[in-house]
Amino acid sequence: MARGIRRPHESVDYAALVRDYPPPPEYFESAWYDDPDTIEHKQLLRLKERAQQAYRVPFFRRNWDAAGFHPSQIETLEDLWKAPFYTVDDLRKSIEAHPPLGDYQGVTPDQACSEPMRVYMSGGTTGKSRPTLYTQWDREVGGILGARGMYLHGVRPGDTIINAWAYSTHNGAFNFDESLYRWLNCLVLTTGSGNVTSSRRQIELAREYGASAILTTGDYLLHLAEVAREMGIDPREDLAIRAVPNVGDRERIEEVFGVPHYASYGFHEVQWAAIECPARQGLHIFEDAFVMHVVDPETGERLPDGELGSLCVTELYKTGSPQFRYNIMDLSYLMPRGQCECGSWLRRMGPFAGRGDNMVKLRGVNLWPEALGEIATAHPKATEDYFVRARRSGNRDEMIISVVSQAPESEYETMRVELEAMLKERLGLRIQAEVVAPGAIDDWTEIHTAPKPKRFRDERDA
Repeated sequence: MARGIRRPHESVDYAALVRDYPPPPEYFESAWYDDPDTIEHKQLLRLKERAQQAYRVPFFRRNWDAAGFHPSQIETLEDLWKAPFYTVDDLRKSIEAHPPLGDYQGVTPDQACSEPMRVYMSGGTTGKSRPTLYTQWDREVGGILGARGMYLHGVRPGDTIINAWAYSTHNGAFNFDESLYRWLNCLVLTTGSGNVTSSRRQIELAREYGASAILTTGDYLLHLAEVAREMGIDPREDLAIRAVPNVGDRERIEEVFGVPHYASYGFHEVQWAAIECPARQGLHIFEDAFVMHVVDPETGERLPDGELGSLCVTELYKTGSPQFRYNIMDLSYLMPRGQCECGSWLRRMGPFAGRGDNMVKLRGVNLWPEALGEIATAHPKATEDYFVRARRSGNRDEMIISVVSQAPESEYETMRVELEAMLKERLGLRIQAEVVAPGAIDDWTEIHTAPKPKRFRDERDA
């Protein structure tokens, strides 16, 4: 170790890594078929260790002490319910009190020479971004989990893959890249989004290099199919796509590309957590890395198997920022443990079914209607009154914000352009805006009849 620097390859015991978290295809020849006792024994050992590690983090020690919980109370998996959950609101308060990283991280930047780390952030759509520090171990295990998901969904070692996710402060594009390059030995073309590499060029590259998958949002993948047709290229016949590990409209993606589409689940802090197998009987949770609970979105109380509620996630693998009973407010349900047609005994969950709060996932980015309102109402000619709608337009999800102004109607168009520019600058996405007169959205907001004005309506399923 030169001059006190422990480089990434020195910071990870790779023999232990692949033994504890087998990458594909080995994983699907071994741990995928573990019996329930083996699965739960492994979980409990890792849960006890993870609880002790988390207790050394100020955020968790403070919350657990206040709730009367101590890691020593965990003697069975059932005892995990004794630990208090926390939400994103608790993390925001931590960041406000201890900027910029909060006090929920398990490592700190001053350790970077001895503990290589990276920082990625949430979308920051409700104010300051939510940072997460990942150690090299975290990145490697996260890469393995992602590789498992993509392998099960059709990506194979040595494939050429186009990674069209936006490379930014967010974790997503980098997690895909690490999974493909480090754990599937794929040739990765890092095109980035359409703002970096034009859609036509993406199609040209996919055809020239025989790409077996284009990783991006489902909406953009379908847009690329339309561009291909405009170029005289049949996306089903003329491209070599054989895997579509994309979040989006299953029926439409399968129709366009002629290959099966499977669901997956994960989020910013923990990366890939669950994947659907070809039997399509639910999403298999990577139980060597996670324990999943489902709770009532409003009360946090335990819900029985099969009942829709908020996912409360505990990861078992990280050495950086812990996630220990993190009530993420993503809606799903758990299935009773049973053997799937594929042969796996891993616990299964239902697909992502929306949010327990007002968050909207738009083209892969988390957005809160309140955040749009905060940005738009900062316009000097806007009032504090607004309403946000999510709707489906063609193959894309869109959001539109209606902003009330007392300005003359002749100024509405100029205001609209300015509002859309403000939203694009802050959020990195195009959000439609419209300017309306006072009273125009009163029926939507129920501002005169409801105790609290309504600010959002999801019209995508209307």
